[in-house]
Amino acid sequence: MKIAVIGQSLFGQEVYCHLRKEGHEVVGVFTVPDKDGKADPLGLEAEKDGVPVFKFPRWRVKGQALPEVVAKYQALGAELNVLPFCSQFIPMEVIRAPSHGSIIYHPSLLPRHRGASAINWTLIHGDKKGGFTIFWADDGLDTGDLLLQKECEILPDDTVSTLYNRFLFPEGIKGMVQAVRLIAEGKAPRLPQPEEGATYEGIQKKETAKINWDQSAEAIHNWIRGNDKVPGAWTEACGQKLTFFNSTLNTAGLLPEGEDLPIPGAHRPGVVTKVGLILFGNDDRMLLVKNIQLEDGKMIPASHFFTGAESSALELSEEELVMAEAVRSAWKRILPSVLEVEESTDFFKSGAASVDVVRLVEEVKELCDGLELENEDVYMATTFGDFIQLLVRKLRGGDEASECIIDYVEKAVNKLTLQMPHQLFIGGMFVDAEGAKTYETINPTDGNVICQVSLAQVSDVDKAVAAAKDAFENGLWGKISARDRGRLLLADLMEQHQEELATIEALDAGAVYTLALKTHVGMSIQTFRYFAGWCDKIQGSTIPINHARPNRNLTLTKKEPIGVCGIVIPWNYPLMMLSWKTAACLAAGNTVVIKPAQVTPLTALKFAELTLKAGIPKGVVNILPGSGSLVGQRLSDHPDVRKIGFTGSTEVGKHIMKSCALSNVKKVSLELGGKSPLIIFADCDLSKAVQMGMSSVFFNKGENCIAAGRLFVEDSIHDQFVQKVVEEVKKMKIGNPLDRDTNHGPQNHQAHLQKLVEYCQHGVEEGATLVCGGHQVPRPGFFFEPTVFTDVEDHMFIAKEESFGPIMIISRFADGDVDTVLSRANATEFGLASGVFTRDLNRALYVSDRLEAGTVFVNTYNKTDVAAPFGGFKQSGFGKDLGEVALNEYLRVKTVTFEY
Repeated sequence: MKIAVIGQSLFGQEVYCHLRKEGHEVVGVFTVPDKDGKADPLGLEAEKDGVPVFKFPRWRVKGQALPEVVAKYQALGAELNVLPFCSQFIPMEVIRAPSHGSIIYHPSLLPRHRGASAINWTLIHGDKKGGFTIFWADDGLDTGDLLLQKECEILPDDTVSTLYNRFLFPEGIKGMVQAVRLIAEGKAPRLPQPEEGATYEGIQKKETAKINWDQSAEAIHNWIRGNDKVPGAWTEACGQKLTFFNSTLNTAGLLPEGEDLPIPGAHRPGVVTKVGLILFGNDDRMLLVKNIQLEDGKMIPASHFFTGAESSALELSEEELVMAEAVRSAWKRILPSVLEVEESTDFFKSGAASVDVVRLVEEVKELCDGLELENEDVYMATTFGDFIQLLVRKLRGGDEASECIIDYVEKAVNKLTLQMPHQLFIGGMFVDAEGAKTYETINPTDGNVICQVSLAQVSDVDKAVAAAKDAFENGLWGKISARDRGRLLLADLMEQHQEELATIEALDAGAVYTLALKTHVGMSIQTFRYFAGWCDKIQGSTIPINHARPNRNLTLTKKEPIGVCGIVIPWNYPLMMLSWKTAACLAAGNTVVIKPAQVTPLTALKFAELTLKAGIPKGVVNILPGSGSLVGQRLSDHPDVRKIGFTGSTEVGKHIMKSCALSNVKKVSLELGGKSPLIIFADCDLSKAVQMGMSSVFFNKGENCIAAGRLFVEDSIHDQFVQKVVEEVKKMKIGNPLDRDTNHGPQNHQAHLQKLVEYCQHGVEEGATLVCGGHQVPRPGFFFEPTVFTDVEDHMFIAKEESFGPIMIISRFADGDVDTVLSRANATEFGLASGVFTRDLNRALYVSDRLEAGTVFVNTYNKTDVAAPFGGFKQSGFGKDLGEVALNEYLRVKTVTFEY
C-alpha cells in the first residue's frame, strides 16, 4: 500500500522503518517542525531514505483546513494514513482522503482514558490493566471504531516511562504494523467503541500536578508515579516547590527514623531517611520517594535533602580529562543551539528532551568503554560539571564508597594496624542494629573481648532484604553486562588485603595464621577469581522440538538469576565459607543477605568494606551478624528471599528446609554434618597415609566439615600406624595462631571446647582407648589437645557422632575384608566426604565406587579445589558449592518458545 505517516518521535520513526520493511511504500512523512535546530527522529529517518518530508507548523486556522497544506498532502496519493504518535490536530479533509482511511495509535484501552494524558491517568487511577488501542480516526476525540487492542499488567511501581518502555513502545510498534497488515489483507475489523466505561481527563500539566494530601498513601503513590517523569507531582515545603519521583509502596522493614520534613496539608510530616523520603497518607500508611527535584531544576536523592552536596569535586586524571572533553563534544552534538558547553551548562535548560537522554546514555557507553548509565543518572546530574563528576565516580567504582562512613575498631596485631568494621552492613552503609543492640566477639587465643559487634534484629533483616530486593529489581547490578559484573568480583582487592584478612581470621576464629593465608583467605581469593570468569559464560541452549506444522518453532533456554538470596555460614572457615557461596551467587547476578556465624563476624564485615572499594552497587551485598534463631530464621521465613544457602549442622539444616517450604517454597542448598570414613589398607604408602591421615583429622584444629570422622585401619598395619601417629602428634606445637611455627591453635569458642571435653569423656566411658590427648590445655584461651582414640567399636557414641574437633577415631578391620569395611564405612546417615589409601588401583576404584559420599579422596585428603564440585549425600545435605555446577544453585532456567 501507499502510506502517509503522520507523527513524530522515536515511536513514529520505528513504525515508519517497520512499514518499509514490510514492503509498503511510504509516499510522504508529516512531522513537527524542527525545535532548537534539531529535526524530529521520524523526519530525519525519512530524509535519509529520500522520502518527501513535510513539517507544517499547523494544518488549519480557526477550525478550517489550510488549502495549500491539503493540496500538498493530496498530491502524494496515499491509500492509508498511519498516525503512530501524532500531537497535531489533523483536518478531516486529510483523515478521510485515503481509500482505506486513517488509523491512530492511542496508549490506553479505549474507551477508558481518552485524551492526551492517557498513560498518566491509567496510573493515577490505579488501573490493574493497561495497554494500547489502534482505532479508525473520526471527527471525535479518540472515539473512532476499534481495530486492535493489546493489554498488559500494570506493575505496582510502574511509571509513565517504565510502562511506555516495557510495553507501550515495543508492543505498540508491532501493533501498528499488524494493523496495517490486517488492512492490506482486508481483514481489519471496525468495532464501534462502547460508551460504557468511557473516561476523559484533562492534560496533565505542571500547574495541575500538585499533590492532594487528603487521600490514602496508595492514592498519593499513584498520583506521584502517574506524573513521573512528566510533568512531575509536586508540593510546597521548606519555602520551595519540591517535585517527587520514583515512588514505591514497598516499605517492608522501613522505619520512619530520620529528620522530619514538614509539608503543609500533609497528614503527617515526611521523614528523610537513609533510603529516601517517607510520606504518609491520611490512612497512616507509608510510601517512599527516592528522588526529589528542587525548584532550580536539580534532581537529588531524597535521602540527601538535608545534607546538601555529596562531597567535594574529584580531581580528574589526564585520562579522565580526555574523556571529559570527548563527552563535552557529545553534549555539543546533542545541543546545537549551545555555542559552548561550560561546567554550568544545564542539559535540559539547553533544550534537551527525553529522546536526547537516550542518545546521551548511548554515546557515553561508546565513549567510556561500555559504561552503563541509567536515564535516571542524567536527570540526577543535569549540569555538565555534575555529569562529569558522576561519570568519573562510576568509572572509578568509588562513588558508593565515598558516601560510606565506617566506625572502625582499630587494633595493633601481627605488625599491622587492623581497621575492623563492627556494625551491620545494609544497603551499602554500616549501621547500628535496631535498638543499638550489640554483643561481644571473643578472641579464642586468650578469651578476651575483641570488640562489640552490632546484633541484628528482625527489623534489620527486613531492611537488608528490602535493600537487596531494590538493588536486584531497580539497581545497576542487573543492568551492567555480565563481563562488567565479573570485573567487580573482588579477588584482586582481597589479595591486596590478604594479610589483614588472615590476621582477622586468626584473631576472631583462632585460625593458624599461615593456614589462614593459604586456605581461609587464599582459597577465598581463588573462588572469587574463578567465578568472576564464569560471569559472561552463563548461557542457555537451543532445543529442537516438534514443529507446529505448517509453522515452525524455535525453543531456547535462558539462565537467569533467582533474586534475593540468603546465605548462612558457619564459624570454622568464616571467610572461605562466605566466598564459596557468595562468589557463585553474585556471579549469577543475584543480590545477597549474608548471616555470618555469631562468634566469627569480623572477616565478613571486612569483606563488606571491600565490596564498597570494588564498586559493587549499594544493596547487592548485605551482612547481618546475629543469632541463627533470629536472623537465620527470618531469612528462611522472608517472602522476598528466593534462595537459602546454608552450611551448618544437620539438625538446623532440617529446620531451615522446613521453613523454606512453608514460607514461599524457596530454593535451598544445604551442606550439613559429616562423619567421613577414611579406609587405610595395608598396601598403602604408610608414611603418606600417616601424614594425610593426621591432616584429615587435625587440619584447622579439626574444625573441618570434611574431617575424617573415623579411620578404618587394616589389622596388619594398625599398631604401626597408631605408633607413628602418636609420635607425630607429640611434635605438634600448640600455641598462639599468629606465631609462624604454631601447628595447632585454639578451638573456635568456649562452648565448642566444652563439647570436645564431654565427647572424649563419652569415649572413655564406653571403653575406647584414649592413646593421647583428650583434655583442655592448661593455659588461657580455648586450647584442646590433639587426641587419638583406638579400639573404637561401631556401636560407640564416638564412632557415630561428629566431634568437629582434633580427635582421631581409629577402628580396626580384618585383613582383606573389603566389603565388610565398606559396609561399616557406609553405616552412617552422613555422606559428605570419604577416603581410601591403597596402591591397588582396582581396589581403589572398587572402594570409591561404593563409598556413599559426595567426595572421595584416593591416596590424598582435604584436596579441594575451586573448580571441583563440593557437597554431600544423605543427611550431609544436597546442592553443590564450587565448580560450574555451583552456579546452578543460584540460577533458574526459563524456556522460551517462538512460532514462525
